[in-house]
Amino acid sequence: MKYDFDLFVIGGGSGGVRAGRRAAVLGKKVGIAEESRYGGTCVVRGCVPKKLYVYASTFHECFEDAAGYGWTVGETSFDWKTLVSRKEAEITRLEGLYRSGLNSNGVEAFDSRAVLRGPHEVYLEAEDRVVTAERIVVAVGGTPRKGDALIEGHEHGIVSDDAFDLPELPKSIIIQGAGYIAVEFAGIFAGLGVDTTIVYRGPEILNGFDNEVRALLHEEYEKRGIKIITEKLIEKIELGKGGTRVTHLTGGDVLEVDQVMFALGRVPMTDNLGLDLAGVETDDRGYIKVNEYSRTSCENIWALGDVTDRVQLTPVAIHEAMCFVSTEYKGIPEKPDHDLIATAVFSHPEIGTVGLTEEQAAEKYKKVDVFRANFKPMKHTLTGRDTRMLMKILVEGDTDKVVGVHVVGPDAGEMAQVLAIPLKMGCSKADFDRTMALHPSAAEELVTMYEPTYTLVDGVKQD
Repeated sequence: MKYDFDLFVIGGGSGGVRAGRRAAVLGKKVGIAEESRYGGTCVVRGCVPKKLYVYASTFHECFEDAAGYGWTVGETSFDWKTLVSRKEAEITRLEGLYRSGLNSNGVEAFDSRAVLRGPHEVYLEAEDRVVTAERIVVAVGGTPRKGDALIEGHEHGIVSDDAFDLPELPKSIIIQGAGYIAVEFAGIFAGLGVDTTIVYRGPEILNGFDNEVRALLHEEYEKRGIKIITEKLIEKIELGKGGTRVTHLTGGDVLEVDQVMFALGRVPMTDNLGLDLAGVETDDRGYIKVNEYSRTSCENIWALGDVTDRVQLTPVAIHEAMCFVSTEYKGIPEKPDHDLIATAVFSHPEIGTVGLTEEQAAEKYKKVDVFRANFKPMKHTLTGRDTRMLMKILVEGDTDKVVGVHVVGPDAGEMAQVLAIPLKMGCSKADFDRTMALHPSAAEELVTMYEPTYTLVDGVKQD
Protein backbone atom coordinates (compact mmCIF):
# COMPACT_ATOMS: atom_id res chain seq x y z
CA MET A 1 0.00 0.00 0.00
CA LYS A 2 1.21 3.52 -0.79
CA TYR A 3 0.97 5.95 2.12
CA ASP A 4 0.93 9.74 2.14
CA PHE A 5 3.82 9.73 4.62
CA ASP A 6 6.49 7.31 5.75
CA LEU A 7 6.11 8.77 9.24
CA PHE A 8 3.48 11.00 10.78
CA VAL A 9 4.05 12.54 14.20
CA ILE A 10 1.18 13.73 16.38
CA GLY A 11 2.57 16.39 18.72
CA GLY A 12 5.13 19.12 18.08
CA GLY A 13 7.02 19.05 21.37
CA SER A 14 10.67 18.19 21.84
CA GLY A 15 10.24 14.42 21.41
CA GLY A 16 7.94 14.62 18.40
CA VAL A 17 9.99 17.24 16.59
CA ARG A 18 13.21 15.31 17.14
CA ALA A 19 11.69 12.09 15.79
CA GLY A 20 10.31 13.90 12.74
CA ARG A 21 13.49 15.80 11.94
CA ARG A 22 15.82 12.83 12.30
CA ALA A 23 13.61 10.60 10.16
CA ALA A 24 13.45 13.30 7.48
CA VAL A 25 17.24 13.64 7.48
CA LEU A 26 17.37 9.94 6.63
CA GLY A 27 15.22 10.58 3.56
CA LYS A 28 11.80 9.70 4.93
CA LYS A 29 8.69 11.66 4.00
CA VAL A 30 7.49 13.05 7.31
CA GLY A 31 4.44 14.98 8.45
CA ILE A 32 3.80 16.44 11.89
CA ALA A 33 0.79 18.10 13.50
CA GLU A 34 0.59 20.38 16.54
CA GLU A 35 -2.65 21.93 17.77
CA SER A 36 -1.06 24.59 19.98
CA ARG A 37 2.50 25.90 19.56
CA TYR A 38 5.56 24.07 18.31
CA GLY A 39 8.04 23.45 21.10
CA GLY A 40 5.54 21.79 23.38
CA THR A 41 5.36 22.00 27.14
CA CYS A 42 9.05 22.59 27.76
CA VAL A 43 9.51 25.55 25.45
CA VAL A 44 6.10 27.19 25.63
CA ARG A 45 4.66 26.56 29.10
CA GLY A 46 7.23 24.63 31.10
CA CYS A 47 10.96 24.42 31.60
CA VAL A 48 12.10 27.43 29.57
CA PRO A 49 9.69 30.12 30.80
CA LYS A 50 9.90 28.69 34.31
CA LYS A 51 13.70 29.01 34.36
CA LEU A 52 13.42 32.60 33.10
CA TYR A 53 11.03 33.37 35.95
CA VAL A 54 13.38 31.65 38.41
CA TYR A 55 16.16 33.98 37.26
CA ALA A 56 13.85 36.97 37.70
CA SER A 57 12.98 35.90 41.24
CA THR A 58 16.61 35.78 42.43
CA PHE A 59 17.56 39.40 41.78
CA HIS A 60 16.12 40.77 45.00
CA GLU A 61 18.54 38.63 47.02
CA CYS A 62 21.42 39.75 44.81
CA PHE A 63 20.55 43.38 45.54
CA GLU A 64 20.36 42.68 49.28
CA ASP A 65 23.62 40.71 49.33
CA ALA A 66 25.56 43.37 47.44
CA ALA A 67 25.92 45.48 50.60
CA GLY A 68 28.12 42.80 52.16
CA TYR A 69 30.62 43.37 49.37
CA GLY A 70 30.62 47.14 49.60
CA TRP A 71 27.97 47.97 47.03
CA THR A 72 25.22 50.48 47.66
CA VAL A 73 22.13 49.69 45.64
CA GLY A 74 19.45 52.32 45.26
CA GLU A 75 15.71 51.90 45.20
CA THR A 76 14.58 48.97 43.07
CA SER A 77 11.22 48.00 41.61
CA PHE A 78 9.84 45.09 39.66
CA ASP A 79 7.40 45.18 36.74
CA TRP A 80 5.53 41.91 36.16
CA LYS A 81 4.21 42.87 32.73
CA THR A 82 7.72 43.51 31.46
CA LEU A 83 8.79 40.03 32.54
CA VAL A 84 5.75 38.43 30.89
CA SER A 85 6.40 40.35 27.67
CA ARG A 86 10.10 39.45 27.58
CA LYS A 87 9.28 35.80 28.28
CA GLU A 88 6.76 35.76 25.45
CA ALA A 89 9.29 37.21 23.03
CA GLU A 90 11.81 34.52 23.91
CA ILE A 91 9.45 31.55 23.57
CA THR A 92 8.18 32.99 20.28
CA ARG A 93 11.79 33.08 19.07
CA LEU A 94 12.32 29.48 20.16
CA GLU A 95 9.08 28.36 18.55
CA GLY A 96 10.33 29.89 15.32
CA LEU A 97 13.51 27.84 15.56
CA TYR A 98 11.48 24.65 15.97
CA ARG A 99 9.42 25.50 12.89
CA SER A 100 12.44 26.45 10.78
CA GLY A 101 14.19 23.24 11.82
CA LEU A 102 11.25 21.22 10.56
CA ASN A 103 11.01 23.20 7.34
CA SER A 104 14.72 23.03 6.55
CA ASN A 105 14.64 19.25 6.86
CA GLY A 106 11.61 18.88 4.62
CA VAL A 107 9.06 17.97 7.30
CA GLU A 108 5.52 19.03 6.37
CA ALA A 109 4.13 20.77 9.46
CA PHE A 110 0.41 21.19 10.13
CA ASP A 111 -1.12 23.63 12.60
CA SER A 112 -3.95 21.33 13.54
CA ARG A 113 -5.28 18.96 16.11
CA ALA A 114 -4.67 15.43 14.85
CA VAL A 115 -6.45 12.27 15.97
CA LEU A 116 -6.17 8.64 14.96
CA ARG A 117 -8.80 7.13 12.70
CA GLY A 118 -7.12 3.75 12.44
CA PRO A 119 -3.70 2.06 12.54
CA HIS A 120 -2.46 4.06 9.55
CA GLU A 121 -4.93 6.98 9.40
CA VAL A 122 -4.66 10.43 10.97
CA TYR A 123 -7.47 12.97 10.80
CA LEU A 124 -6.37 16.62 10.66
CA GLU A 125 -9.21 18.69 12.10
CA ALA A 126 -8.09 22.06 10.75
CA GLU A 127 -7.67 20.55 7.28
CA ASP A 128 -10.78 18.36 7.54
CA ARG A 129 -8.98 15.48 5.87
CA VAL A 130 -7.40 12.14 6.58
CA VAL A 131 -3.77 11.39 5.80
CA THR A 132 -2.14 7.98 5.87
CA ALA A 133 1.26 6.95 7.20
CA GLU A 134 3.29 3.77 7.29
CA ARG A 135 4.41 4.57 10.84
CA ILE A 136 2.88 6.93 13.40
CA VAL A 137 4.43 8.45 16.51
CA VAL A 138 2.19 9.82 19.26
CA ALA A 139 3.99 12.47 21.30
CA VAL A 140 1.19 14.70 22.55
CA GLY A 141 2.61 15.06 26.07
CA GLY A 142 0.65 15.93 29.18
CA THR A 143 -1.22 18.79 30.75
CA PRO A 144 -1.49 20.07 34.34
CA ARG A 145 -4.06 18.24 36.42
CA LYS A 146 -6.87 20.63 37.28
CA GLY A 147 -8.20 21.17 40.76
CA ASP A 148 -10.19 18.19 42.03
CA ALA A 149 -13.83 18.49 40.98
CA LEU A 150 -14.74 17.47 44.52
CA ILE A 151 -13.35 20.80 45.74
CA GLU A 152 -16.18 23.29 45.72
CA GLY A 153 -15.05 26.34 43.77
CA HIS A 154 -12.04 24.61 42.18
CA GLU A 155 -12.70 26.63 39.02
CA HIS A 156 -11.42 29.71 40.87
CA GLY A 157 -7.89 28.26 40.90
CA ILE A 158 -5.18 28.26 38.24
CA VAL A 159 -2.54 25.76 37.08
CA SER A 160 1.07 26.25 36.01
CA ASP A 161 0.09 26.99 32.40
CA ASP A 162 -1.91 30.00 33.63
CA ALA A 163 0.72 31.26 36.06
CA PHE A 164 3.06 32.51 33.34
CA ASP A 165 0.57 34.97 31.91
CA LEU A 166 -1.42 36.34 34.82
CA PRO A 167 -2.60 39.88 34.00
CA GLU A 168 -1.32 41.08 37.38
CA LEU A 169 1.15 39.70 39.90
CA PRO A 170 -0.89 38.64 42.95
CA LYS A 171 0.00 39.99 46.36
CA SER A 172 -0.64 36.58 47.93
CA ILE A 173 -1.02 33.01 46.69
CA ILE A 174 -1.71 29.50 47.97
CA ILE A 175 -0.13 26.64 46.03
CA GLN A 176 -1.62 23.21 46.64
CA GLY A 177 0.92 20.47 46.02
CA ALA A 178 4.54 19.93 46.94
CA GLY A 179 6.21 18.35 43.92
CA TYR A 180 8.91 20.10 41.98
CA ILE A 181 6.44 22.30 40.05
CA ALA A 182 4.77 23.50 43.25
CA VAL A 183 8.10 24.09 44.98
CA GLU A 184 9.61 25.94 42.02
CA PHE A 185 6.62 28.24 41.61
CA ALA A 186 6.57 28.91 45.35
CA GLY A 187 10.17 30.08 45.07
CA ILE A 188 9.36 32.20 42.02
CA PHE A 189 6.37 33.95 43.56
CA ALA A 190 8.06 34.49 46.91
CA GLY A 191 11.14 35.88 45.18
CA LEU A 192 8.96 38.37 43.33
CA GLY A 193 7.49 39.61 46.61
CA VAL A 194 4.30 37.54 46.75
CA ASP A 195 3.11 36.27 50.15
CA THR A 196 3.32 32.56 49.40
CA THR A 197 1.83 29.51 51.13
CA ILE A 198 2.24 25.84 50.21
CA VAL A 199 -0.54 23.45 51.24
CA TYR A 200 0.24 19.75 50.98
CA ARG A 201 -1.56 16.59 52.04
CA GLY A 202 1.66 14.73 52.99
CA PRO A 203 4.08 15.23 55.89
CA GLU A 204 6.91 16.82 53.87
CA ILE A 205 7.47 18.57 50.53
CA LEU A 206 9.13 16.93 47.50
CA ASN A 207 7.98 13.37 47.93
CA GLY A 208 10.43 10.97 46.28
CA PHE A 209 13.54 13.06 46.94
CA ASP A 210 16.12 12.30 49.63
CA ASN A 211 14.60 13.01 53.04
CA GLU A 212 17.50 15.18 54.19
CA VAL A 213 17.24 17.23 51.01
CA ARG A 214 13.51 17.66 51.58
CA ALA A 215 13.96 18.78 55.18
CA LEU A 216 16.70 21.27 54.29
CA LEU A 217 14.67 22.90 51.53
CA HIS A 218 11.66 23.12 53.86
CA GLU A 219 13.82 24.97 56.38
CA GLU A 220 15.30 27.26 53.72
CA TYR A 221 11.88 28.12 52.34
CA GLU A 222 10.59 29.08 55.76
CA LYS A 223 13.63 31.35 56.20
CA ARG A 224 12.52 33.08 53.00
CA GLY A 225 9.04 33.64 54.39
CA ILE A 226 7.27 30.84 52.53
CA LYS A 227 4.63 29.25 54.73
CA ILE A 228 4.34 25.47 54.43
CA ILE A 229 1.19 23.80 55.73
CA THR A 230 1.42 20.01 55.63
CA GLU A 231 -1.15 17.24 56.08
CA LYS A 232 -4.00 19.49 54.97
CA LEU A 233 -5.98 20.00 51.79
CA ILE A 234 -8.12 22.69 50.24
CA GLU A 235 -11.81 21.87 50.75
CA LYS A 236 -13.51 24.90 49.25
CA ILE A 237 -12.70 28.15 47.43
CA GLU A 238 -15.10 31.10 47.50
CA LEU A 239 -14.76 34.42 45.75
CA GLY A 240 -14.31 37.25 48.23
CA LYS A 241 -14.51 41.00 47.92
CA GLY A 242 -12.37 42.39 45.13
CA GLY A 243 -11.94 38.94 43.59
CA THR A 244 -9.92 37.40 46.41
CA ARG A 245 -10.05 33.65 47.01
CA VAL A 246 -11.41 32.69 50.41
CA THR A 247 -9.82 29.29 50.83
CA HIS A 248 -11.08 26.71 53.33
CA LEU A 249 -8.65 24.01 54.43
CA THR A 250 -9.33 20.71 56.13
CA GLY A 251 -9.34 21.24 59.86
CA GLY A 252 -11.21 24.53 59.62
CA ASP A 253 -8.47 27.02 58.70
CA VAL A 254 -9.55 29.78 56.31
CA LEU A 255 -7.05 31.83 54.29
CA GLU A 256 -7.94 34.76 52.04
CA VAL A 257 -5.50 35.26 49.16
CA ASP A 258 -5.39 36.85 45.72
CA GLN A 259 -4.77 33.60 43.89
CA VAL A 260 -4.88 29.81 44.34
CA MET A 261 -2.72 27.56 42.19
CA PHE A 262 -3.10 23.80 41.84
CA ALA A 263 0.18 21.94 41.24
CA LEU A 264 -1.12 18.40 41.49
CA GLY A 265 0.92 16.68 38.81
CA ARG A 266 0.17 16.13 35.14
CA VAL A 267 -2.10 13.88 33.11
CA PRO A 268 -1.57 12.53 29.56
CA MET A 269 -3.44 14.25 26.74
CA THR A 270 -4.96 11.04 25.42
CA ASP A 271 -8.66 11.86 25.75
CA ASN A 272 -10.50 11.77 22.41
CA LEU A 273 -7.29 10.98 20.54
CA GLY A 274 -8.80 8.00 18.69
CA LEU A 275 -6.46 5.50 20.32
CA ASP A 276 -9.20 2.88 20.50
CA LEU A 277 -9.77 3.12 16.74
CA ALA A 278 -6.14 2.16 16.17
CA GLY A 279 -6.00 -0.51 18.85
CA VAL A 280 -3.61 1.46 21.07
CA GLU A 281 -3.94 0.42 24.70
CA THR A 282 -3.69 2.76 27.70
CA ASP A 283 -3.46 2.12 31.42
CA ASP A 284 -6.11 3.10 33.95
CA ARG A 285 -4.72 6.65 34.14
CA GLY A 286 -4.72 7.23 30.39
CA TYR A 287 -1.00 6.72 29.72
CA ILE A 288 -0.15 4.84 26.54
CA LYS A 289 1.35 1.42 27.17
CA VAL A 290 4.64 0.82 25.33
CA ASN A 291 7.26 -1.89 25.21
CA GLU A 292 10.99 -1.38 25.77
CA TYR A 293 11.33 0.11 22.26
CA SER A 294 8.42 2.58 22.73
CA ARG A 295 6.12 0.52 20.46
CA THR A 296 2.44 0.52 21.43
CA SER A 297 0.00 -2.40 21.19
CA CYS A 298 -0.50 -1.37 17.54
CA GLU A 299 2.61 -2.62 15.72
CA ASN A 300 3.07 0.47 13.52
CA ILE A 301 2.40 3.12 16.21
CA TRP A 302 4.92 4.33 18.79
CA ALA A 303 4.55 6.70 21.76
CA LEU A 304 7.23 8.98 23.18
CA GLY A 305 7.63 11.34 26.10
CA ASP A 306 5.14 12.40 28.74
CA VAL A 307 2.23 10.55 27.14
CA THR A 308 3.84 7.34 28.41
CA ASP A 309 4.21 6.54 32.09
CA ARG A 310 8.00 6.57 32.15
CA VAL A 311 10.22 9.52 33.06
CA GLN A 312 8.57 12.87 32.32
CA LEU A 313 11.52 15.03 31.37
CA THR A 314 12.24 16.79 28.08
CA PRO A 315 15.69 15.24 27.47
CA VAL A 316 14.14 11.82 28.08
CA ALA A 317 11.55 12.39 25.34
CA ILE A 318 14.34 13.46 22.97
CA HIS A 319 16.38 10.38 23.89
CA GLU A 320 13.37 8.12 23.28
CA ALA A 321 12.90 9.76 19.88
CA MET A 322 16.52 9.10 18.94
CA CYS A 323 16.16 5.46 19.99
CA PHE A 324 13.02 5.14 17.86
CA VAL A 325 14.80 6.51 14.78
CA SER A 326 17.83 4.30 15.36
CA THR A 327 15.68 1.20 15.74
CA GLU A 328 13.20 1.78 12.93
CA TYR A 329 15.18 3.67 10.32
CA LYS A 330 18.83 2.81 10.91
CA GLY A 331 18.37 -0.87 11.68
CA ILE A 332 20.22 -0.49 14.99
CA PRO A 333 17.88 -1.59 17.82
CA GLU A 334 18.24 0.80 20.76
CA LYS A 335 16.22 0.79 23.96
CA PRO A 336 15.77 4.04 25.90
CA ASP A 337 17.98 4.06 28.99
CA HIS A 338 16.10 5.56 31.95
CA ASP A 339 18.72 4.78 34.58
CA LEU A 340 20.77 7.43 36.44
CA ILE A 341 19.07 10.52 35.03
CA ALA A 342 20.25 13.78 36.57
CA THR A 343 17.40 15.85 37.99
CA ALA A 344 17.26 19.47 39.12
CA VAL A 345 14.69 21.38 41.13
CA PHE A 346 15.08 25.10 40.45
CA SER A 347 14.11 26.10 43.95
CA HIS A 348 15.78 28.62 46.28
CA PRO A 349 18.31 27.14 46.94
CA GLU A 350 18.58 24.84 43.96
CA ILE A 351 18.59 21.03 44.15
CA GLY A 352 20.62 18.73 41.92
CA THR A 353 20.43 14.97 42.27
CA VAL A 354 21.47 11.80 40.45
CA GLY A 355 21.04 8.20 41.54
CA LEU A 356 19.42 6.73 44.63
CA THR A 357 18.18 8.57 47.69
CA GLU A 358 19.47 7.46 51.09
CA GLU A 359 16.17 5.71 51.71
CA GLN A 360 16.29 3.86 48.38
CA ALA A 361 19.93 2.88 48.86
CA ALA A 362 19.23 1.54 52.37
CA GLU A 363 16.42 -0.59 50.99
CA LYS A 364 18.47 -1.91 48.06
CA TYR A 365 21.86 -2.57 49.70
CA LYS A 366 22.86 -4.29 52.92
CA LYS A 367 25.52 -1.66 53.72
CA VAL A 368 25.54 2.01 52.70
CA ASP A 369 28.21 4.54 53.60
CA VAL A 370 26.86 8.09 53.78
CA PHE A 371 29.23 11.00 53.22
CA ARG A 372 27.78 14.45 53.85
CA ALA A 373 28.80 18.07 54.26
CA ASN A 374 26.45 20.82 55.47
CA PHE A 375 27.97 24.31 55.37
CA LYS A 376 27.41 27.98 54.59
CA PRO A 377 28.36 28.79 50.97
CA MET A 378 31.49 30.93 50.75
CA LYS A 379 29.58 33.66 48.93
CA HIS A 380 27.54 34.32 52.07
CA THR A 381 30.42 34.60 54.53
CA LEU A 382 30.33 38.35 53.82
CA THR A 383 26.62 38.84 53.08
CA GLY A 384 25.47 37.41 56.41
CA ARG A 385 22.60 35.58 54.74
CA ASP A 386 21.40 32.65 56.84
CA THR A 387 21.50 29.81 54.34
CA ARG A 388 23.06 26.37 54.15
CA MET A 389 24.43 24.11 51.44
CA LEU A 390 24.30 20.31 51.48
CA MET A 391 26.41 17.75 49.63
CA LYS A 392 25.75 14.07 50.08
CA ILE A 393 27.36 11.00 48.55
CA LEU A 394 25.88 7.53 48.95
CA VAL A 395 28.22 4.57 48.53
CA GLU A 396 27.50 0.85 48.46
CA GLY A 397 29.66 -0.29 51.35
CA ASP A 398 30.64 -3.69 49.99
CA THR A 399 31.78 -2.51 46.53
CA ASP A 400 32.69 1.18 47.05
CA LYS A 401 30.42 2.08 44.13
CA VAL A 402 28.82 5.54 44.25
CA VAL A 403 25.07 5.01 43.92
CA GLY A 404 23.74 8.50 44.58
CA VAL A 405 24.82 12.13 44.90
CA HIS A 406 22.64 14.98 46.15
CA VAL A 407 23.46 18.69 46.21
CA VAL A 408 21.44 21.59 47.62
CA GLY A 409 22.84 25.04 46.92
CA PRO A 410 23.90 27.45 44.16
CA ASP A 411 24.25 25.80 40.72
CA ALA A 412 23.33 22.37 42.10
CA GLY A 413 21.68 21.44 38.81
CA GLU A 414 24.86 22.18 36.86
CA MET A 415 26.82 19.95 39.25
CA ALA A 416 24.28 17.14 38.95
CA GLN A 417 24.61 17.07 35.16
CA VAL A 418 28.39 16.68 35.40
CA LEU A 419 28.12 14.14 38.23
CA ALA A 420 25.80 12.00 36.13
CA ILE A 421 28.71 11.16 33.82
CA PRO A 422 30.99 9.39 36.33
CA LEU A 423 27.99 7.71 37.99
CA LYS A 424 26.87 6.42 34.58
CA MET A 425 30.39 5.05 34.13
CA GLY A 426 30.08 3.16 37.43
CA CYS A 427 32.63 5.18 39.40
CA SER A 428 33.75 4.32 42.91
CA LYS A 429 34.23 6.52 45.96
CA ALA A 430 37.97 5.92 45.47
CA ASP A 431 37.66 7.65 42.08
CA PHE A 432 36.24 10.70 43.86
CA ASP A 433 39.05 10.57 46.44
CA ARG A 434 41.75 10.42 43.74
CA THR A 435 40.39 13.54 42.08
CA MET A 436 42.18 16.78 42.97
CA ALA A 437 40.02 19.44 44.56
CA LEU A 438 39.34 22.75 42.85
CA HIS A 439 39.85 25.40 45.51
CA PRO A 440 38.09 27.56 46.52
CA SER A 441 34.79 26.11 45.35
CA ALA A 442 31.75 24.53 46.90
CA ALA A 443 32.13 21.51 44.62
CA GLU A 444 35.49 20.62 46.14
CA GLU A 445 33.56 19.14 49.07
CA LEU A 446 32.61 16.30 46.73
CA VAL A 447 36.22 15.09 46.61
CA THR A 448 37.34 15.91 50.14
CA MET A 449 34.91 13.81 52.20
CA TYR A 450 37.22 10.92 53.06
CA GLU A 451 35.40 9.34 56.01
CA PRO A 452 31.70 8.45 56.04
CA THR A 453 29.51 10.55 58.31
CA TYR A 454 27.66 7.36 59.20
CA THR A 455 26.95 3.90 57.84
CA LEU A 456 23.67 2.11 57.35
CA VAL A 457 23.52 -1.67 57.81
CA ASP A 458 20.22 -3.27 56.86
CA GLY A 459 18.78 0.25 56.95
CA VAL A 460 19.88 0.93 60.53
CA LYS A 461 22.30 3.77 61.30
CA GLN A 462 25.45 2.54 63.03
CA ASP A 463 26.98 4.45 65.92
